[in-house]
Amino acid sequence: MLSRVRVWLNRTYAENVFFMDQLRRNPSDRAVEIHASHGDPDSPVLAAADTADLEPEGLSPAAYVEYALDQCVRRGIDVFVPRLHQAAIVAHRAEFTAAGTALLAPTAEAVAVFEDKATAYEAVRSVGVPVPPWWRVRTADELLDAVGMLEAAGHKACFKPAAGAGGVGFRVITRSPFSLAGLAGFPSPYVQLDLVLEALRRAGEPVDWLVMPRLEQPEVSVDCLTGTDNRLRLAVGRTKNGRRRGFTLDEQWLEPARLIAEGFGLHHLSNIQFRMLGDRPVLLDVNTRPSGGLHQLSLCGVNAPWAAVRLALGEDPGVLEPPFLGQDYTVVSGARPLLPVPAALPRQREAEIAVPTVAVPVQSASAAEVLPL
Repeated sequence: MLSRVRVWLNRTYAENVFFMDQLRRNPSDRAVEIHASHGDPDSPVLAAADTADLEPEGLSPAAYVEYALDQCVRRGIDVFVPRLHQAAIVAHRAEFTAAGTALLAPTAEAVAVFEDKATAYEAVRSVGVPVPPWWRVRTADELLDAVGMLEAAGHKACFKPAAGAGGVGFRVITRSPFSLAGLAGFPSPYVQLDLVLEALRRAGEPVDWLVMPRLEQPEVSVDCLTGTDNRLRLAVGRTKNGRRRGFTLDEQWLEPARLIAEGFGLHHLSNIQFRMLGDRPVLLDVNTRPSGGLHQLSLCGVNAPWAAVRLALGEDPGVLEPPFLGQDYTVVSGARPLLPVPAALPRQREAEIAVPTVAVPVQSASAAEVLPL
């Protein structure tokens, strides 16, 4: 009988409860036990795990590596899927290997390239992958110049942090004056250029932003699984156009993703995103970690988390071809249980309980419109 596999996910997204579900539903007879850690006691991943720990707050990256090594030894971790402090952790891969733990993460060099979006754009452009025009700005004057050049070329300008994840800090520039219309309905990603310039000048310190055209849909998010031999084992694109989601194996998306994953040592699971600039796809972002929507590939008959764990353990799953492409779908919320609130921790209101998303197939565009997120 095959021995159990012990997998640890540290401070990860709520959606990765589905990553955990897929590990347990693996097609072999292998038992999987999951350890999770998080800084939020009400993270659903803690309740979904077999064992769970609250992470200490305020650790430096170096101190976190020591904490992680101790966790791996004490918990008997076979495979560690790091998100928090990924760069520091992969720099110490040899120590984790010596402790008997395989890291399900890319090389340190790959993480360094893609931590910074400007560095990433320069790197992938050098291997022939199209990127949007972009400017790295630090001051109000640099922002104004970049926005002016984009608008002169007929683009709508946006900006985001040069280092960041999950769309945090993304804004679209508008020259329309602020009015009561901006206070109606839900908060908007649009921000007035004059307000941004005023805030920058008042701050008196530089920012580190990337300014570029606002790219158009569809967005295609390619989930990749790559071996340590730099050969791709799996690449499937997930298309996003409004609420409608789908899948694609079109080479216009997969070929540039393959160039990046294989060319830069994006070992194990990565996620490479594209959007449209005019009539051609260009790179949007590269994530050196499993995407939050990776579990949606189950609609194509693929268990990517389990294949990745096997690869981390040195068991090559071979090239994975989806047996079919799932129908179009949308995502809706689903409730997940939480752990009991410890007496020493403040109790949150019931309305604050996290609800990660699940994929729900839809039959048509009109059906998608009536399924709220």
